[in-house]
Amino acid sequence: MFIEKLELKNYRNYESLDIDLSNNVNIFFGDNAQGKTNILESIYLCATASSHRGSKDKDIIKFESDEAHIKLFTKKREMSYRIDMHLKKNKAKGIAINGVPVKRISEVFGILNVILFSPEDLSIIKDGPSKRRKFLDVELCQIDKIYLNNLINYNKILNQRNKVLKDYEKVNNVDTMLDVLDEQLITYAKEIIKRRKEFIKELNSIVFNIHSKISDNREKINIVYKPNIDERIEDMYLINRDTDKRYRTTSIGPHRDDMVFMNDKEDIRVYGSQGQQRTVALSLKLAEIELVKNRIGDNPILLLDDVLSELDDKRQHHLIDSLKNVQTLITCTGVNDFVSKQAGKNKIFKVINGTVDERSFNE
Repeated sequence: MFIEKLELKNYRNYESLDIDLSNNVNIFFGDNAQGKTNILESIYLCATASSHRGSKDKDIIKFESDEAHIKLFTKKREMSYRIDMHLKKNKAKGIAINGVPVKRISEVFGILNVILFSPEDLSIIKDGPSKRRKFLDVELCQIDKIYLNNLINYNKILNQRNKVLKDYEKVNNVDTMLDVLDEQLITYAKEIIKRRKEFIKELNSIVFNIHSKISDNREKINIVYKPNIDERIEDMYLINRDTDKRYRTTSIGPHRDDMVFMNDKEDIRVYGSQGQQRTVALSLKLAEIELVKNRIGDNPILLLDDVLSELDDKRQHHLIDSLKNVQTLITCTGVNDFVSKQAGKNKIFKVINGTVDERSFNE
């Protein structure tokens, strides 16, 4: 899988952009706040229909413009796809695949499989549970349509339940309504928990060896899934109903799950050094590449957003070594000597204030 071409119009600080990409490594370098991350964001948006920054569509559109366009050409297992995305300030985004408009945003998932690694991901171990849940959901939604639909339905019903709880005194037959919503919520919650358990098990089988290699066999990592609800899931929503009414929100469920990274019997989040936490984060991303490859029978596209400067030489080596046969887009403030040596069929681009110029490795 690789991206052949990317076109942007009125996207962030790009009035117009049209670039052809290498199937191997593409390096975008330049000073901060010039638009390097915007390029990666547009690709991530085509893969997941959302910004990894959490930005709304209206905030992505170039200042004083009413709409923005992304056009991405990709090839996957000898099949060509064109993803057109039309962002509007006051309306829902429009998406078309090979010129055919999609009826649901979820239809874009799985066409383009990307793995994003940014400095924020280095803190996935020590930050709160929401970041780790996002990691689970983003990857699973790209490789598993059933999981994606279950998650969409779960979140839809969860929002309905929370709306009922917010003003439950004004709702007629509130407990009857909650009974109906809980029954639906439980159905989807079970499927989400089951799939997350399977995913963590599969991830563990891959990340263990990768992490052992990076840590010179000094550490043994194990990822432990921590579901928020136990086996009594059918009873838990009813048991917690009074609490939910008191706080006017749903206090239990997969939306509160977490996972723990263990080194032998120690929680790396609590007892691990910053170096150990970064090694786990790196191992996790490299394991993602293998997991996706095993699942879809093709390499995903790797997006590295200014992450090389955050890693020491040893971790950089392990990361760069994994880029073989994986199309990669790297952003950096300077052309790192180690990366520059990986010339071959690679491309390098200079980014200056919303303009992108291809350069040679000698410039």
